[in-house]
Amino acid sequence: MPVEPLSHKEIEDRLAELPGWSLDGDRLTRSYRLGSHFAATAMVVHIAQVQEELGHHSDLTLGYNTVALSVNTHSVGGAVTEKDFELARRVEDLAPGHGAH
Repeated sequence: MPVEPLSHKEIEDRLAELPGWSLDGDRLTRSYRLGSHFAATAMVVHIAQVQEELGHHSDLTLGYNTVALSVNTHSVGGAVTEKDFELARRVEDLAPGHGAH
């Protein structure tokens, strides 16, 4: 089944279920602040594992104690698809406190 871009309304509806995530241009984005650099680094490793499992990868930025993600689906011209939301949900599931800021 081909991946299709989501409408603005579909994106808004799905974002309502993912506090902390937002639409920035044509990308879903989220930042997390963790307790230490080690915790942030560990989260990056866990996100990388999820991305490999899904075969769908975000831009991932590691700061001192922060992790930032930015994702869209290149195969449909850089639009937001259900694949992006699936990745976002999986990242939320592994985030400390399920949504730490």
